[in-house]
Amino acid sequence: MELRHLRYFIAVAETGSLSRAAEKLFIAQPPLSVQIRQLEDAMGTPLFVRHPKGVRLTAAGEALMPEARALLDRAGHLKERLRGDGASGTLALGYVPSASSTVLPALVRELRAAHPQLRIELREMISSAQTEALVAGHLDAGIARSAARHPRVVAPAQMDDPFCLASPATEPPAPPARPRAIDLHGLAEQDFVAFTRHRGPATFDQSIHLCARAGFSPRIRYEASTVHGVLDLVAAGLGHALVPQSAVLLGRTGVAFRRIRSPAQDQVLALLRRKRDARAVPQWLDQAVRAIFGQMAQRMATEL
Repeated sequence: MELRHLRYFIAVAETGSLSRAAEKLFIAQPPLSVQIRQLEDAMGTPLFVRHPKGVRLTAAGEALMPEARALLDRAGHLKERLRGDGASGTLALGYVPSASSTVLPALVRELRAAHPQLRIELREMISSAQTEALVAGHLDAGIARSAARHPRVVAPAQMDDPFCLASPATEPPAPPARPRAIDLHGLAEQDFVAFTRHRGPATFDQSIHLCARAGFSPRIRYEASTVHGVLDLVAAGLGHALVPQSAVLLGRTGVAFRRIRSPAQDQVLALLRRKRDARAVPQWLDQAVRAIFGQMAQRMATEL
């Protein structure tokens, strides 16, 4: 199979007719029919159903269509990726939802200012899905809540982002002196707001683990799928929540943040990319993310 087979396949699928596709591609219909048969032979299944008015996709053809478009799109930008330092072309960047209001805005602004020809494709994905997509070549880099745990993936930029406690701010702001870290065991009888597990299984499981280490199972009354949603419910007085420390940067009113005793040491925010992929993901991306992580860590240290 060659890329031309995919181009011919897409043209036939979009026009619904071999004759109209041949006109669009500026080739004769018989050679086009041969190319389509070659692709079907390579796939081992029919891709079109022929009928008097033209053709329509089979189930296999429907499944192939988005993959064919993605392959041609990546092939079309290959020359741009190999040219110079990668400052033009496309950067497919995954990110966890909790990074959408912290790391992502600053990173996108910096990349657009420094590399205006770069096209940035953003895809919201949980950390495990980002690793899979990186290994498969569907992502160039990702902002994840985990360190590199695959032999083909590295984390060139990383910052600690352990959980802290978010509680309803029912009292006036604390004096400038930093309050002591809180023992979660004292909240065993309190209501909790949690992250929806299917949207963030790692975050949910980590919060449950922290409570278990403190000797209790949290009484979860409400759930939300994003950090913003969780903090909204906390601000409404519906319970406490365990959230990443980076949540303090969101400037949410009605919420008081406290450090917790003995937080897990492996909770991080990291830039992930494939090993030996410096041409596709150049050094300036690593440097930009390191700088943003450094700025975030300084702000978190002063606000929590």
